[in-house]
Amino acid sequence: MLCKLSVNINKIATLRNARGGNVPDVIKVAADIEHFGAEGITVHPRPDERHIRRDDVFNLKKIVTTEFNIEGYPSESFLQLVEAVKPQQVTLVPDPPDVLTSNAGWDAVKHQSFLRDTVARLRQNGMRVSLFMDTELKQIEAAATTGSHRIELYTERYAAHFASGDKNAVLDFAAAGRYAHELNLGVNAGHDLSLDNIRFLLENVPQIIEVSIGHALISEALYLGLQNTVQMYKHQIKLARNME
Repeated sequence: MLCKLSVNINKIATLRNARGGNVPDVIKVAADIEHFGAEGITVHPRPDERHIRRDDVFNLKKIVTTEFNIEGYPSESFLQLVEAVKPQQVTLVPDPPDVLTSNAGWDAVKHQSFLRDTVARLRQNGMRVSLFMDTELKQIEAAATTGSHRIELYTERYAAHFASGDKNAVLDFAAAGRYAHELNLGVNAGHDLSLDNIRFLLENVPQIIEVSIGHALISEALYLGLQNTVQMYKHQIKLARNME
């Protein structure tokens, strides 16, 4: 099964905002990343605009030629933003406004009604919806009943265990991928994925059809160069799917 690479460019915006001005140019970097081979651009705008800004989202919509994925907590202001922009995919995350980075998946059992209403609203506006989820099977089953098209597996736990030499953590993700597929949910994945751990994950969770990678990819690019790093990820994905 093919797997697309979507690059999260939040860290590019963080670097720009640290100095003011427009260096690096977030819009140009996004276009370059697509040219280098990525199949998508991801952003996660936050209320304080500490990295991606509202105007960035509108400007990116004008130039992204692959797939535009906007992540965020479904506050009314966020929903109005994505309804105005209409990206190809909206990934809903359960982040409170002040969280540093995403750190848990949805409790789709507890928030079933809220998620069902939100997903229906986004679907009515023609957007594909993905829910940020942990691997608990009952939660994935609950996610399927919301009407969401996909889930995005939160892979921080897998990455942490892999880095310590324990690869057994991938087993829960493999089970989650199989179950989601049985429920006709597409499977994305993201958080702390890197050149070191992505191939093993994709080999063991063949249902994954999209990975969203930002922090590690941009960090690796400091040493390897952005074009080279994007192409190295593409190579790892191809190796995992026996395409080379």
